[in-house]
Amino acid sequence: MTQEQRSLLGVPDPTRPSPRLSVAADAQRLATVVAERTLGVLASAQQAHGRAAIAFTAGSIMEQVWSVIADSAQARRSDQVDWSLVDVFWGDERFVPADSADRNDGPANRLLFDRAPFSEARQFPMPTSNGRYGDDLDAAAAGYAADLAGARRADDEGELPNFDVVLLGLGPDGHCASLFPGHPGLFDDSGPVIAVRQSPKPPPNRISLSFRGLAQARAVWFVASGAGKAGAVALAWSGAGPVVVPSAGPRGQLETLWLIDEAAAAELPSAVRATAQQL
Repeated sequence: MTQEQRSLLGVPDPTRPSPRLSVAADAQRLATVVAERTLGVLASAQQAHGRAAIAFTAGSIMEQVWSVIADSAQARRSDQVDWSLVDVFWGDERFVPADSADRNDGPANRLLFDRAPFSEARQFPMPTSNGRYGDDLDAAAAGYAADLAGARRADDEGELPNFDVVLLGLGPDGHCASLFPGHPGLFDDSGPVIAVRQSPKPPPNRISLSFRGLAQARAVWFVASGAGKAGAVALAWSGAGPVVVPSAGPRGQLETLWLIDEAAAAELPSAVRATAQQL
């Protein structure tokens, strides 16, 4: 199988480091660790590349991460990061009007980016259905790919920024970003950013990084909390392929981490649990 075929199917690139697993006692501990590590990655990226590039997805555990970063104690620790030199991208977004409660970036702004100093970050929100592309979902996806290409740093390789880290949530069905089990979007290699129609989870129209787009990341972190995610976590770590469990597919160029809590780890095989780092 060629690497192009692997990318299309989300099959992990065997030349990239294997995923590593870390388990926290509970969701709060998990959010704290992820927040601290995120700040460290951003600071290191600024030292290495001038600007830092991060991509988020949404979800309840990600909202806890944003809240930890934004609280006063965490904000003092974030002095190591120059937020005016942080580029914020999105792994996926619901294609709805800008003021819709369904937007992923709404909670991120409310909890984090509407506050100083985080408001200094350069944000690249995905298009809305009432924005510059109107309701043309394909044009919106292509437009976001063009926005990403224009935001590449001097040392970024490929068609997108080499995200210093992508934080991916995990659905109970194993989906990540808006790549769902068995859905046509899994096989869409039209670009690094794709239009997703008839999503099995509403709303039906979305924009998402494809497997090809996610492969641009230096680091990919899966962040999962709660018993509802335990089955999907176990499948991903038991050899299920990305067509069945899309989260089994993406791997970072340098690092792939699964950062989960005890509830999400409950169904993991004992041999896998034995390899996990305790947070």
